[in-house]
Amino acid sequence: MRSSSRVLVTDDHPLTREGLSLAARSAIIGATVGTAGTIAEAASLLKLWGSCRMILLDFLVPDARGYTGFLTLQSIVPQTPIVVISAREDLAVIEAARALGAAAFLFKSRPLDEIAANLREVDAGRVIFPDSAGVNTTVAAIGNRISDLSPAQHAVLMALTDGRSNKQIGFDLDVTEATVKAHLTAIFRKLGVSNRAQALLAMRSVLNSSSEESA
Repeated sequence: MRSSSRVLVTDDHPLTREGLSLAARSAIIGATVGTAGTIAEAASLLKLWGSCRMILLDFLVPDARGYTGFLTLQSIVPQTPIVVISAREDLAVIEAARALGAAAFLFKSRPLDEIAANLREVDAGRVIFPDSAGVNTTVAAIGNRISDLSPAQHAVLMALTDGRSNKQIGFDLDVTEATVKAHLTAIFRKLGVSNRAQALLAMRSVLNSSSEESA
């Protein structure tokens, strides 16, 4: 059993958050469930908590592109199992989640008691994915490189994926433009690229959010 009893549900739809919170409480007796509608809110909660037992994360939230939100939360609590929740069954998205180290990929369409049963299995250490899902080796490779970034470098990379300039990144992260440039130099080296365009190209498989969700 993990020492933390906190579970974080991140989804921008209130009714979905409520349902997933009920499933989490049913799966983990005595769990304290926190909720967030954005990655920024979720990150703030995780930093406040310091530890978390499990994260339930909607694949698409307003302030994330593809798996950038997943990577942000993973960088804060790397040992916490993250369960990705999706409204659509897209094999490429599922395989990317597996490659990045998600603990499970569950569908919102499933009954809450089934989701709760899956969460109990994840809490016991199982990894749950559809049988048809393999591992996207391209995503796995870039995920491994991203995992080597420092927290500051990770924040700069996530900002870069939004297309922000060095000046804007510095303003948003409250650091100097020179510091941003230094972080980018380190990021490019770790990603094996030479410039911003190549970095974005390398991140394409992680950023891909072509599967539009309606819920």
